[in-house]
Amino acid sequence: MIVIEMENGGKIELELDAKAAPITVENFEKLVREGFYDGLIFHRVISGFMIQGGCPEGTGMGGPGYHIKGEFAANGVENPIKHVRGVISMARAQNPDSAGSQFFIMHADAPYLDGQYAAFGKVISGMEVVDQIADAVTDYSDRPYDDIVMKRVYIQE
Repeated sequence: MIVIEMENGGKIELELDAKAAPITVENFEKLVREGFYDGLIFHRVISGFMIQGGCPEGTGMGGPGYHIKGEFAANGVENPIKHVRGVISMARAQNPDSAGSQFFIMHADAPYLDGQYAAFGKVISGMEVVDQIADAVTDYSDRPYDDIVMKRVYIQE
């Protein structure tokens, strides 16, 4: 289980699905073990859609310095996970193999993302924290006015 501990004390607990997206899960867990996500923000927040984080620059343009294969149908990989409320998936640019560290957690169902993005797990506890983040006041580019910080992200056995 992955725990995202927020600066305000809230916790989001995630269960990852290595069967559906083995490369994605391995990469995410590696970054978590390295402390990559500690101190990063949710830089893109759209209520009724999703919350996005994992950019080291806090802009949506950064990553870990490499990319991984996109594990989703449009990229030739079978992945049964649907983009429903609470699912975690990898953000990417137009290139299907451009994901690195940025991820998003679904605030609501978005079936049009199915087969287009690498979903790799789901929230098992703390959906109210996701709701709270999704309700943040944002600017024209969907960035919260007040930084929403992931204090610590860790693996809990």
